[in-house]
Amino acid sequence: MPAQVALCAALVWSAFLVAHLLLNGRWWVWLLPSLIPPPLFVAVPALLALLGLLAGGRTGLTAAALGAAALAAGARQSGITPKALHRGRTATSPADAVRLVSWNTQHWCQNTDPDRFYTFLRELDADVYLLQEYSHDHFDGTYELIDDEPRLRAAFPEHQIATARGLVTLSRLPIADVVETAARRTLRVDLQLPDHRVLSTFNVHIPVQLRLISPLRAEFYRQVRQRAADRKKEYEGLAADVADCRTPALIAGDFNTSPAIGDAHRIARLGKDAVRLTGRLYPTSWQPRPGMRWWRLDWLLTTPGAHVHSYRFRDPHGLSDHSVQEVTVSLRTTRPAGRHARHLPPRH
Repeated sequence: MPAQVALCAALVWSAFLVAHLLLNGRWWVWLLPSLIPPPLFVAVPALLALLGLLAGGRTGLTAAALGAAALAAGARQSGITPKALHRGRTATSPADAVRLVSWNTQHWCQNTDPDRFYTFLRELDADVYLLQEYSHDHFDGTYELIDDEPRLRAAFPEHQIATARGLVTLSRLPIADVVETAARRTLRVDLQLPDHRVLSTFNVHIPVQLRLISPLRAEFYRQVRQRAADRKKEYEGLAADVADCRTPALIAGDFNTSPAIGDAHRIARLGKDAVRLTGRLYPTSWQPRPGMRWWRLDWLLTTPGAHVHSYRFRDPHGLSDHSVQEVTVSLRTTRPAGRHARHLPPRH
């Protein structure tokens, strides 16, 4: 590649990166460019730096320097997790550890065999299930809440059930409380452990950024703008809910947010991300099919007092476009109960 071409490409990428760092999370339109596969924030500048070095000369070296600077500036957007190579997973989980899974079910076996779906859920054999999209899609930007509780009770007789807002939490542990949340797409369920301590679980589903309609239609951009506002409101409500929680908490679900999207900063403020325990240099959770594994949209976080021992993504075997998050967690310490929590009656 001629040095001039390498320099031009480095300038274009640098301009994009500057705009991304300035506008990401601040301007609703930038939700669209931020949907690119996050590894590009490492791959593109690394390639440009290499091409600049190969081209040589002052122009080529300038291109290489721009590529190196862009690599340093954008690496945090990539979702690449070097610490995962030294994950420090504990050898064994304590006897009181809780096995929990979180999974976006892709509209609750709407397009899959229900028997196979429920068999898969049972085979996960979790103490606690945080399940999203307890609903059916109308494919017009709306969805319909469903009631599959009789089958849930038959399939999980040893679990207690809480449902709300298209979310399901199943628990072998006693449900101590179901707490109202400011976030309208979150279900908080407080669970009582055998030693009477409480673990709060936040089952989260942040709205997706767009509708799959033609970008040539004005409706496409109206939806992006409205959903950006909805997402901001959800994140603000969730942040307030977690701040008000005075017991150790686990926050998990489908955040519809990759590390390259500005809202990832909001996620980081909620709690500690356990992703390094996956052992994956580049962990992904959406579109688990080969060749499509470019995004992590599902997250799992804990607040002080909750300790994660293991964390991995499991193949959904074609039942959903989201991988299953599987974790073992136990409590270290506890905090006094919150003063302002609002409560919903638990459904046992």
